[in-house]
Amino acid sequence: MNKLAIGISGALLLAAGIGGGYWFAMHRMMSPAPSAADAVAASAGKKPLYWHDPMYPQQKFDKPGKSPFMDMQLVPVYGDDGTDIGTVAVSPRVMQNLGVRTAEVTEGMLESKLEAVGAVAFDERNVAVVQARVSGFIEKLFARAPLDAVTRGQALAEILAPEWVAAQEEYLALRRSPAATPELRAAARQRLVLAGMPEEAIAQVESGGKAHARITLTAPISGVISELGAREGMTVAPGAMLFRINGLATVWVNAEVPESRAGALRPGASVTVTVPAYPGERLTGRIAAILPDVNPATRTLKARVEIANPHGKLKPGMYATVDFTGDSGRTALLVPSEAVIRTGQRDVVVVAEPGDGGAQRFRSVEVEVGIESGGKTEIRKGLERGTKVVASGQFLIDSESSLKATTTRMDAPEGKR
Repeated sequence: MNKLAIGISGALLLAAGIGGGYWFAMHRMMSPAPSAADAVAASAGKKPLYWHDPMYPQQKFDKPGKSPFMDMQLVPVYGDDGTDIGTVAVSPRVMQNLGVRTAEVTEGMLESKLEAVGAVAFDERNVAVVQARVSGFIEKLFARAPLDAVTRGQALAEILAPEWVAAQEEYLALRRSPAATPELRAAARQRLVLAGMPEEAIAQVESGGKAHARITLTAPISGVISELGAREGMTVAPGAMLFRINGLATVWVNAEVPESRAGALRPGASVTVTVPAYPGERLTGRIAAILPDVNPATRTLKARVEIANPHGKLKPGMYATVDFTGDSGRTALLVPSEAVIRTGQRDVVVVAEPGDGGAQRFRSVEVEVGIESGGKTEIRKGLERGTKVVASGQFLIDSESSLKATTTRMDAPEGKR
């Protein structure tokens, strides 16, 4: 019986020792080690402003002790001399745990990289309209479908024009009459012109010496028939549009450019165009115009690019990518784009500075940014060359810096806020 009691007592003492050791180890692990900045402040005899639990920084205590929220000791917060409001000191161990990475502000060439998508369209300046200049009937139609390709001088339609016969007979009679004066012959010829007869048809009447009741309409330019208003057997009136021909010697590419980047475009500047139909082939064009119309849905405007199309490769409706990037860049202060914190109202960069006792000090700096290209962002104001900025982990540091600045202003006397 005594041996049983002694065995039970020994087991209880062993369990108590193991539990106490486990509690002590967990307490040491949960209690944060003092940072380098805290050690320096304590050695300098600075008095803590208050104590807090890092897990609940909004709750402040006026004396040290154990946190009521976590199984750990409260951490002292030391005051600054008023010049470092918004500055955070971080020990190298914490920096390594947070994965804080810094980069230097450099000076380099920044290209204004700008690409936009668009669509190929007809050059609306290269258009010809073929109309009927006399009342008549279409007897033959040589171009029968829209988008048929035509060449300059190609026959389009043959029109029977009875009204022209009388005028032609009168002109021929005056040409044969020896009593007709040159002025009278010129007036008769002018009547044919005013009736709508082309010079080619009048020359044919003069050379053949007989009237022609039919006239053949020809294409004034090479291109495609974008609109067809003629059919065989139909009656036409003077001024009726029969054919609309769009030339393809040059085409337009209407590119959608973001409103924020429109200021970088200049009419007349050279651009490069690529289309999926011809991969690897780069075509050169120029900016013909920046259209004064912004799409309210996409907040883009159209840049009209004019491109030579001698072989007719580019077809209206094709998708195209336009590269507006020029050959020349400009020198600017650059930081990694990931280092810039964009809040919507301001742009902030966290600057790294050497601290006391091996700690690194960080402060948030408001900057004015420019364009972004190739993972780099231009800094127009707020930083100098060689300054170290935080490229990763800056969101935690900026939040702590903002919180510290707020609590410092709250603890300051009324006259120093």
